[in-house]
Amino acid sequence: MMDSDRLQQENLFAVEYLEIEELPDSDEPVYILGKQYNMKTEKSDLQLDIASRLWFTYRKKFSPIGGTGPSSDTGWGCMLRCGQMMLAQALICQHLGRDWRWGKYKEQAKEYRQILHCFLDRKDCCYSIHQMAQMGVGEGKSIGEWFGPNTVAQVLKKLAVFDERNSLAVYVSMDNTVVIEDIKTMCKYQPHSSSMAQSDFHQSAWSRCTDTSGQSSGWRPLLLIVPLRLGINHINPVYIDAFKGCFKMSQSLGALGGKPNNAYYFIGFSGDELIYLDPHTTQTFMDPEETGTVQDQTYHCQKSPNRMKVLNLDPSVALGFFCKDENDFDNWCEVVEKVILKQQSLRMFELTPKHPPHWPPFIPPTKPEVTTIGAELIDSTDKLFDVEEEFEILSV
Repeated sequence: MMDSDRLQQENLFAVEYLEIEELPDSDEPVYILGKQYNMKTEKSDLQLDIASRLWFTYRKKFSPIGGTGPSSDTGWGCMLRCGQMMLAQALICQHLGRDWRWGKYKEQAKEYRQILHCFLDRKDCCYSIHQMAQMGVGEGKSIGEWFGPNTVAQVLKKLAVFDERNSLAVYVSMDNTVVIEDIKTMCKYQPHSSSMAQSDFHQSAWSRCTDTSGQSSGWRPLLLIVPLRLGINHINPVYIDAFKGCFKMSQSLGALGGKPNNAYYFIGFSGDELIYLDPHTTQTFMDPEETGTVQDQTYHCQKSPNRMKVLNLDPSVALGFFCKDENDFDNWCEVVEKVILKQQSLRMFELTPKHPPHWPPFIPPTKPEVTTIGAELIDSTDKLFDVEEEFEILSV
């Protein structure tokens, strides 16, 4: 048997025999990333929706990170994998739409293959475990050290600057505050120089962001991440309704969180249980150059997802949202203010129209003027970016 065939079977075996408890029939509606399902009449639709999300797990036998570092992220990379899943969902919404569905045996769209390529475990892929781990060094995390949700959010924000094809505007809130003015400044800002590569894969999404008249809409798609601490040692029950409400929003990308040193990607809820994708399965890296294509079945969880009681959630979390255009963001602001944050004294975070005058001026992130690419580029970033402040603990 060829090595590539053996590795493919090994990976498929890992997926096939995951012991994941089936979602029970229930009168409670199920919400998955802004979609509502009835478990008794729409169970197959729900399962297909979940299986269509890109699922990133621990991998082994990839090239050593940094040339001499680890060749597996087992035991330390779970939050990085969860960050990959949230970002991948944003890119799927951007290029394929929230209603896109994956099929095990159908021909996949070019946009899907390009999205998946961004996350392969290779140093030349823009959101690979290699790039994320090395960018984390600038955030004070050694390669092989566990990330928290705020750290992975900062890493995604910095890596997105180098992703010219997707041209996402990534905003990570600080001090529990989302500033509308700053987000609109960022999304209307063109960060890339005119000298960038113009291949199909690297063509800027900015150049394709046009309205029906062919004029530029002047808005880059937004990935909004809100790191929070919803309690001290345990999640404060006063935040639970607002937290679950975020999964009902059409812009929802779920949440990063879990338990201490044990990260999950939360994609929805039913009743008092959160639904999540679990990265804690080690699969073998497969180089698409060896097989001619990416064996994508191992990037989709084809069993029912895991569940946990919301009260068991660690209070350190990061909410994610995707807004495809300015109207979508305006709608997000309206729903957040009128529904999510309606209890004025118990707000999970603040939404403010103007940049706070006591904060440093807001400057949209830009690509540094360097000429190297890949791992060499990431090695230099600790001198090019300022470390963001940690989020504060909310008080009630």
